Amino acid sequence: MTTPAELFADGRTCALAVAGARDLARGAAAHPGLFPEKSFDGGLYFSLALAGAFGSPWATADALRAVNRASLLVFAVDRLIDEEAASREEVAALVTECLAVAGGGAPVSPAGAFLAELRGELAGTAGFPGLEPAWRAQLERMLTAMAREWEWSRAEAPTPERYLANADSCGAGFISVSHWIYTGLAAGPGDLDRLRPAGDLVQRYLRLLNDLATHHRERSFGDLNAFTLGMTRDEVTTRLAELSREAADLIEPLRNVHPRAAAYLWWQIHYSAGFYELTDFWADTQW
Repeated sequence: MTTPAELFADGRTCALAVAGARDLARGAAAHPGLFPEKSFDGGLYFSLALAGAFGSPWATADALRAVNRASLLVFAVDRLIDEEAASREEVAALVTECLAVAGGGAPVSPAGAFLAELRGELAGTAGFPGLEPAWRAQLERMLTAMAREWEWSRAEAPTPERYLANADSCGAGFISVSHWIYTGLAAGPGDLDRLRPAGDLVQRYLRLLNDLATHHRERSFGDLNAFTLGMTRDEVTTRLAELSREAADLIEPLRNVHPRAAAYLWWQIHYSAGFYELTDFWADTQW
């Protein structure tokens, strides 16, 4: 039987998700055009906020602002590159602007403005001055990986292993780093260095898991995924199991030093497997 304390905790976590979804909807409304309703509906905002809340159920609603907003930024930039960019010059311009904004520059586009708001949130934390270079480097890894996939989709396709090595394109690492900085789970660069190997494996797992769940929809958009690169379903599921075991081996030693960050990474694997069993985040997903 579920205990009253467990039910209370579930109710509190769901309330965190409701607060987070409303905050994301308000943030999106402030940037018309960046979040078109066809792709960004209330379900997407709530799905992202649920992920943030259940990933860190100990947090307050305010403490989840960075993880939720970083997640929404990843979706916005991913859509701009995959669906809107018609040339490598447009991709390069977006990447250049975002990197400049991450360094404190003035935004010139809605995506840059939303990123500037996220940076402003992070800049208000005590640890940001020492962690800003690592945050900017993680953003650059993500943007570079997204741009690389744009090129691959229009030129010679990579090998499956090279594609998997480019998993920064899914943005999970950037979201995690933003969250750990904002909540103080990473107090200095050394903390991120210890967390990154496990985080990279989790990110690769999430890249493949997303492909497994969404490859039929992505095929209609011409997006790259493990299946268009020749992997079979059995090969993908086998690799997922391997990545899960490898990640678990790296997460376990982190539990004593970084218990909440380790729990977040562990949760990412298993929550995401259940979530993608039925749907994904985008508004045009069919249940």
